[in-house]
Amino acid sequence: MKEKVVIIGLGYVGLPLACLSARKGFKTTGLDISRKIVDATNAGKSHIKDKELEKNVKAVKGKLKATTDSSIIKNADFIVVCVPTPVDERHLPDLKPLESACRSVAANISKGQTIIIESTIYPGTIEEIVKPILESSGLKSEEDFYLVHCPERIDPGNKKWRLENIPRVIGGLSDKGVAKAIQFYKKILNSKILHLKSVKEAEAVKVSENSFRDVNIAFVNELAKSFDKMGIDVVEVIKGASTKPFGYMPFYPGPGVGGHCIPLDPYYLIEKAKSKGFEHKFLKLARQINDSMADFVVEKVEAALISTGKNFLNSKIAVLGVAYKANIDDARESPSLKIISLIKNKGAKPLIFDPYIAEKSNVPSLDAAIKNADVVVLATHHSVFLKQLTPAKLKSSKVKAIVDARNCLDSTATKKAGVKYFAIGRQ
Repeated sequence: MKEKVVIIGLGYVGLPLACLSARKGFKTTGLDISRKIVDATNAGKSHIKDKELEKNVKAVKGKLKATTDSSIIKNADFIVVCVPTPVDERHLPDLKPLESACRSVAANISKGQTIIIESTIYPGTIEEIVKPILESSGLKSEEDFYLVHCPERIDPGNKKWRLENIPRVIGGLSDKGVAKAIQFYKKILNSKILHLKSVKEAEAVKVSENSFRDVNIAFVNELAKSFDKMGIDVVEVIKGASTKPFGYMPFYPGPGVGGHCIPLDPYYLIEKAKSKGFEHKFLKLARQINDSMADFVVEKVEAALISTGKNFLNSKIAVLGVAYKANIDDARESPSLKIISLIKNKGAKPLIFDPYIAEKSNVPSLDAAIKNADVVVLATHHSVFLKQLTPAKLKSSKVKAIVDARNCLDSTATKKAGVKYFAIGRQ
């Protein structure tokens, strides 16, 4: 008899996991509060624009069921919670989606079930929040059901590291519960699974990973600002430093960081530590630096305008890319959104184009965006942009200046084409 799996939350984490579970032979149901997402999934259509995911959702049509009815939880062997864990306007952790999901589980929980939380959480969440909600059912954790944390790891658009081959870590409230969870993941993954000694260590992994990235990106962003003043090309410096075979890992500057992880997860660690009497000064500073990069980009836009004899009020500015990273349709926490907002606050009406996010574009094509532009801002380095934004294309489109916020264009060739070139710490 097939084991039954319920995935709660069919977003960027839950939908790929549900597809994988169904492909590997589990009787899988996706539970989501959105009727639109449920209907699309049942029709074999991905609500997320990703070629691989679209193919996978289509492949499991009929095998993967989706519903808004939480009573489906009652008959599950494994329940995997993949709901978002955002921060509010004050950058405080917002666990309301997780708490709501846990209440749905508590209302339908059955003995013998293994409940896995994949959502990103701060250390202590399982024991202080999740467990009490689940035990409000009258059942006891590690006696009647098992509670485990396996922090999600997924990188949309990454062709090398996919859901199946990314190593995972697991921590739980009992060895028996962890063993059950490992048994589940071993059946769907082709990667190592590391059992950590406690659930708190497992909870700390994801926030540590993304805080590490945030800090290192902030460091190189600050270098870019410094080198910009010195007339030093930060890309060349990174290239040189990368020749050292030990003790150095290259990170690259940009317009800030986006997505649902790096800009948010450090706040989970900052606030939890604060509640225990510790202040993360380093992490706070990294957040400030990375959040400041959109302002730095707009300063470059202003410099570009001045170089062409224009200002924000009488110019044509094109912003290319709304997604937070290349070749995906995800605009969550995207620095492009802040760049666009800042440009508008300066009195300009930017032309916006992203081939992956039509609803946030206000022109139909790249050509429409850049034709006769005073300044083009390359905010997201989609492959289609890198392919089409050749020096010849910029010249024929009569682009006067470009702000390469991703430092990915050929600066020398662009300048030779008669287009003024501005970037992030690059000459």
